[in-house]
Formats: sequence, structure tokens, C-alpha cells
Amino acid sequence: MGRNGNDGRPGDGRSIGDWASVPWRKLETTVYRLQKRIFRASCRGDVAVVRSLQRLLMKSEAARCLAVRRVTQDNQGKHTAGIDGVASVPPDQRWLLVDRLRRPETIKPRPVRRVWIPKPGKAEKRPLGIPVMLDRALQALAKLALDPEWEARFEPNS
Repeated sequence: MGRNGNDGRPGDGRSIGDWASVPWRKLETTVYRLQKRIFRASCRGDVAVVRSLQRLLMKSEAARCLAVRRVTQDNQGKHTAGIDGVASVPPDQRWLLVDRLRRPETIKPRPVRRVWIPKPGKAEKRPLGIPVMLDRALQALAKLALDPEWEARFEPNS
């Protein structure tokens, strides 16, 4: 239960100010601990435990909140709109994004907005795909779960 007597879901009366009062350091610590367990299991070669912990991380409320925070606040492209035209997400809408990430298998990816940007030092241009915010948040969530496994595989080489 949250401090308001609710379990913290968007429809439970969270106000806009609640997003700012989330204990981010505590959530980061929780996610980091799970990532550390994934890393250690991957180093041991225990694939079953790695997959189980990755599933646990993907379902974690802390990881979902951090993923949404990364794409809506921390990311440099946070004001870049996807094909849906949503350029920035206010705090009350961020809770809705966290709630939508609760069941990622029900999310159908939307088309990306294609922008042509110049290559550095050349007259040519290259394509850049800009996904919608929900897809970015889902990618950030998946990255939180996959990074520790692959870091363990490539650690001796990097």
C-alpha cells in the first residue's frame, strides 16, 4: 500500500505531485540489486535463473517507473514526438505509461517517425526512426533486463 492508502496505481488517486515524491534512489537500488543477480547468474552460466530474474525485473514496479522516467525526463530526446505527436509527457500521464507497461505482451508497437539527418562531415543524410513514448519506455524496460546478461558475456572483452 502507498502512503495514501492505495497500492500506487494511476487510477487510485495519485496526484501530479506524487511523481516528484517517488523515492527514486530506493527504486534504483532495487533494480540494481536485481541486475546484479542477473549478472552473477549469467557469469555462472545459469540460463534458467537468468531468464527467471529477467522476467522478475520486467514485472517490477521499480523497473517500470525507472524506464518511464528515463524516456520522459532523463533522455535528451524527451521532447521529440513520435508518430502520435506526443512531445512531452506530464507527470499524471507518466503513471498511465507505468500502468501500460504492466503487461508488455499486450502492447502493439506503433510505426516509427522517419527523420532524415545529415551524416557528420558529409553531405549525405541517414534515416533516424523515432518511436512513440510507450515503445521507448518498453525498450528502456527491456534494456534494464538484458544489459546485465550481455555485460557478463562481454565483460572480459571490454
